[in-house]
Amino acid sequence: MHSAKLTMAKLLWVFFAVFGIQMAAVAQENSPYSRYGLGDLAPNHNVTSRAMGGIAAGLQDVTSSFQGLGSVNFVNPATLGSLGYLRYTIFDLGSEFDSRTLRSVNPVAKYNSANAIFSYLQLGVPLSSEKMRKKQMAWGLNFGLKPLTKINYKIEKDQRLNNIDSLRTLYEGTGGSNEAFVGMGFKIKNLSIGATAGYVFGNKNYSTKLIFVNDTIDYYKSNSSNQTTFGGLLATVGFQYEIPLSKDKDKLFPRLRIGAYGNLQQKFNATRDDVRETFNYDANNATFRIDSVYESKDVKGKIQYPSSYGAGFTYQDEHLLFGADYETTNWSKYSYYGQPDLVQNNWIIRVGGQYFPAKQGTSVRKYFNFVKYRAGFYYGTDYIKINSSRPDWALSVGTGMPLTSLQRSNYYTTEFVVLNTALEIGNRGDKNATLKETTVRFSVGISMNANWFIKRKYN
Repeated sequence: MHSAKLTMAKLLWVFFAVFGIQMAAVAQENSPYSRYGLGDLAPNHNVTSRAMGGIAAGLQDVTSSFQGLGSVNFVNPATLGSLGYLRYTIFDLGSEFDSRTLRSVNPVAKYNSANAIFSYLQLGVPLSSEKMRKKQMAWGLNFGLKPLTKINYKIEKDQRLNNIDSLRTLYEGTGGSNEAFVGMGFKIKNLSIGATAGYVFGNKNYSTKLIFVNDTIDYYKSNSSNQTTFGGLLATVGFQYEIPLSKDKDKLFPRLRIGAYGNLQQKFNATRDDVRETFNYDANNATFRIDSVYESKDVKGKIQYPSSYGAGFTYQDEHLLFGADYETTNWSKYSYYGQPDLVQNNWIIRVGGQYFPAKQGTSVRKYFNFVKYRAGFYYGTDYIKINSSRPDWALSVGTGMPLTSLQRSNYYTTEFVVLNTALEIGNRGDKNATLKETTVRFSVGISMNANWFIKRKYN
């Protein structure tokens, strides 16, 4: 006789090991758009959702059937209730690799950069008992870490000042924000509700260096820098409702699922250091201070984070899933130490779907019949407002490939290991924009809900 014991210590060791890698990851892109607001927005979806254009409001990733998508939807916390149908804890990890191309109209130029980071990591824990499942009730919890924004740019501007001299200006920025979150969801028959509580933390580091270019006179070089750290709580709530479309009550499909989610406007506490100084470069091209013109430490303030809302639906049968979402964020309410920025309210429409070829009785030798094929797109407006309202769009495709041995699996298994992929090709700006950005992003995620995390022993 033997019993199973969940080795949660091992799960936590893996979680915090990847947490350390996430915190050590450094963005390499050089995006001038990240100067505004809190920076470039990181994709706020798991890899499964990204492959379908980012639909999430009505998407329930984990189900008790083999058609389940095999990952945890952290956009709409109402989906966490479905974790209660699983037998084991699910470990969900995603990473992304992107290539960006910036095209400038004046001057005519092109810039390329690459980036590779972990995009999220989380654990989903089923809390339902067998008694709850028999009553069509489910209960689940998740916790994890994900980036929200990234700041990384370095821009050099050369100009001639009339009757003075040539001036070189160097703009630099680093930082970004992350969210550590814990969520919980409940499902009672066809209704799901959930909430996520997150702690957002990050920093904004900006500097502007002015350097006069002269062959005979050595001018002092000046540096103006602001370094801000911030943090605060962010709460998201959501719901989903399923509408069975089959007259047979015992059939799981087809069904329609509608959902919505949102967060209220929040204020984050911030601390800022301001420096105005003269400097020079040493033999190793590192800067050193000559004199401090002005300096202030630990200036307290607030960052106003905007409210955001989304709603959508999905239709799902034995082989096909498709849906659409609408999202909007009130970025016009954003402020930094009481000051607005060049940001605006934005909206986005997402459409996507998945095809799953396998049927009951399909031979396990036909592996590609058990692969889930996904595609989608999104279109909307960028939240950065420089000259005009710039369009932001992308096309996406992807797959969900089972890594669990199909010989051990059955059509209604609750154990799975899935490798999810997504390829997105997107663009910010139109033909009238002075600066256009094209992004090619490849995302990879792995979701493990299997007895790999079970330690067996004899009694």
